[in-house]
Amino acid sequence: MNQIMEEKSEKTEFLECEKIWVFWALIFVGGFYGAYTYSLRGGVFCNAQTANIVLFSMHLGNGEWRQAAYYLIPFSAYLGGTVISEVLAKEIKKYHFLRWDTILVGIELIAVILLGLMPASWPDQICQVTLNFICAMQFNTFRQAEGIGMATTFCTNHLRQFGSYMVQFLRSKNSSVGRKCRLHGSMMFIFATGVLAGTLGCKFMSYHSIWGAGVVLFVVFIKLLYADRTYERELLAVTPHGH
Repeated sequence: MNQIMEEKSEKTEFLECEKIWVFWALIFVGGFYGAYTYSLRGGVFCNAQTANIVLFSMHLGNGEWRQAAYYLIPFSAYLGGTVISEVLAKEIKKYHFLRWDTILVGIELIAVILLGLMPASWPDQICQVTLNFICAMQFNTFRQAEGIGMATTFCTNHLRQFGSYMVQFLRSKNSSVGRKCRLHGSMMFIFATGVLAGTLGCKFMSYHSIWGAGVVLFVVFIKLLYADRTYERELLAVTPHGH
């Protein structure tokens, strides 16, 4: 009974932007982005940069300098998104009006709406670089869900953590370890669900399908906005865990 009360008490200490439902929503969006860019915008994934680094190095190894140089664009966008999110998070906190996490989701929502309006004839790189920039900011901003390190744009870390915690749980039967295992597993499942939704959306709505991710972002934005202006208004100076 005491353990249950302690876990409940710990949960109430987390900000709304740290709640697991926010991370579920954002990784769904991350999966949606992956399906969208791969299906309609150049056959690439913009959620992370590992594949781009591989391709960059392969082109260098083959002496294909121009093709290699192209990958400096997504690198720069991802780096820029990380740097800007780090700077703005500190600056915006000074005004005690909205949390950076909330503003970021609002910016992401606007970007998604505009990308859905972008004509098919426009270069795919516009969409790719925009989502590179957004995913970098999202990854750097949303770091821990209720005290557990999480990523909202890709699954590699979740797969590793899921396997590690699964073995630990089978050995110890510790409920806290079991919860971590389930949460990482749920993140992978929801990412896959986002990819599925994005793939189906691309088939039926084509370039406007990215607005499906916008619906999810809108719900997250409204909830975080409400929290910032009401029951967490006095907590705007509090830094989320992991920062």
